Amino acid sequence: MTLSACAELVRRGDPDRFLVAMAAPSEARARLLPLYAFNLDIARAPWASTDPNIALMRLQFWRDTLAEIDEGRPARPHEVAQPLAGVMRDTGLSGALLDEMVVARWTDVDRTPFADAAKLGAYLGETGGTLMWASALALGAQAAQEPVLRRVGTAAALAAILVAAPELARRGWHVLPGSGLDSMIATARADLAAAQRVNFQRAVPALRAAWRAEPILARAAADPAAIQAGGLEAPQAIRKLALIARTFTRRW
Repeated sequence: MTLSACAELVRRGDPDRFLVAMAAPSEARARLLPLYAFNLDIARAPWASTDPNIALMRLQFWRDTLAEIDEGRPARPHEVAQPLAGVMRDTGLSGALLDEMVVARWTDVDRTPFADAAKLGAYLGETGGTLMWASALALGAQAAQEPVLRRVGTAAALAAILVAAPELARRGWHVLPGSGLDSMIATARADLAAAQRVNFQRAVPALRAAWRAEPILARAAADPAAIQAGGLEAPQAIRKLALIARTFTRRW
């Protein structure tokens, strides 16, 4: 139950966040990787079986595990739970905060289309927004920065779901609302631009998980048809170069 196990899970299942973690200083990396592995596990749970009860059991496992860690009980013998418990103890992250992400994944199990842009925005805030805030908090972000950090995470989650939308539709889940998407994209881009003016100090490595968001959102705004066509993502080599540039210039 080591950090290396988390690293391998993230490397295989979430390569972009793996690059972000590996570009971070070692202390930050040790805190980010268990959080990213936890996020990957709950994101995969709804798709692990065609039986929704199995997905719900897996999510309930995490609800119970987080509650036990909050109570000071030893973490369950699980390759992610034990490293995550260490991060929570060392940084003061609460299970109640991370539980927001777990509860939100019930939506993935139901696969009900979002009724409107507000419902999609709330889901993205509970998943990507909470992950960004928890990651930054683990690295020493200030409490006053929570709203802007959540908005950055929500914007990054919007970019990610725009990229994933065609594949999700093929799997039977139509995630994009019938109206209001253009306004969501414009708001997300404005939130990212505003956040660039904030000094996040030690939390910058966590913010780098949003490095792909602006280019994706810009393409979606300029060519909405590219969303359904699956043409929003830049080649991996270009994405890597963009992250390297941000790392060397200490930007996100």
